[in-house]
Amino acid sequence: MRKPTKVQHHWAFGWAARLAFAAILATVAATSAYAQTDPLPSWNEGVAKTAIIDFVKDTTDPASAELVPPEERIATFDQDGTLWVEHPMYSQIVYVLDSVPALVKAKPELAEKEPFKTVLTGDLEAIAKLPKEQLEDLLSETLTGMTVDVFQQNAAAWMAQARDHRWKRPYNELTYQPMQEVLQYLRDNGYKTYIVTGGGQDFVRSYAEKTYGIPPEQVIGSASGVTYGYDKDGKPILTKDPKLLINDNDAGKPESIHLMIGRRPHASFGNTAGDQQMLEYTAAGDGRRLAMLILHDDAEREYAYGPAQGLPDTNIGAFSQALYDEAIKDGWIVTSMKNDWNRIFSFE
Repeated sequence: MRKPTKVQHHWAFGWAARLAFAAILATVAATSAYAQTDPLPSWNEGVAKTAIIDFVKDTTDPASAELVPPEERIATFDQDGTLWVEHPMYSQIVYVLDSVPALVKAKPELAEKEPFKTVLTGDLEAIAKLPKEQLEDLLSETLTGMTVDVFQQNAAAWMAQARDHRWKRPYNELTYQPMQEVLQYLRDNGYKTYIVTGGGQDFVRSYAEKTYGIPPEQVIGSASGVTYGYDKDGKPILTKDPKLLINDNDAGKPESIHLMIGRRPHASFGNTAGDQQMLEYTAAGDGRRLAMLILHDDAEREYAYGPAQGLPDTNIGAFSQALYDEAIKDGWIVTSMKNDWNRIFSFE
């Protein structure tokens, strides 16, 4: 057999190099294409990410036996601890405390009256020990008694200037990037996304559209009554009353979903026992359903609290072991911040 000539060696080597280079380019192109088409880039590959993507594909593919009609594509999300940071204190509570100085300035007689006297000291430990009745007085004075328009203006102004003490950023920048991606992915596939929160409905409505792309009419929360009337110029107004109309927590969530939406969600997301009934209600429906809980187990990048799975106990956003056990038993997805999210905030 004739030995290959030097020219043939070069020719063969040249083609081998070209083929290798082409393979590299193909790999890079495939990786780049995946990065562009991956709807959840902030999620690590795993059970949670797969569950979301499979749910969306199976319920929106016209050829799927689990297709959900467009009008029935409803997804509900708790807010605090599910869409944004809730520790070390709910943002609305911070808003309430920050509102007290201006309130006392307008009503000086409150300065020596509890709970306002204690709040003015800024002692958070003392504030946390205030009795329930005094806390209710605090909420009543700061969240009601003004028109709906004035309240929303005040809340929006506070959100624009308030800063979280840990990250030194506006509260509406502390949304979870992985959950923002879920919201957008669902909307891109015909789902209506609703916030169903135990927080104040009017408070969340003041920033939800800008923060999450969720319009005010798709925000359901705890709400006080309102009274129709007229201002000094005869213009019709609504004034917020110190009477709780909707307690949107625990069983109140599915009740409010029925009253405000009129359809059972096909997907629900939460992080505490206060979301348990909403997930139960969602999962109990016919056809394909998705129920997901967020477990805060990343003390370095965010916070770690449970007490499920041996995590520290908390009075804010508690995720009990009983809830964890129910989730596993019922086939709900428990998302680990530490293991399932490769980043938490958009600014990382």
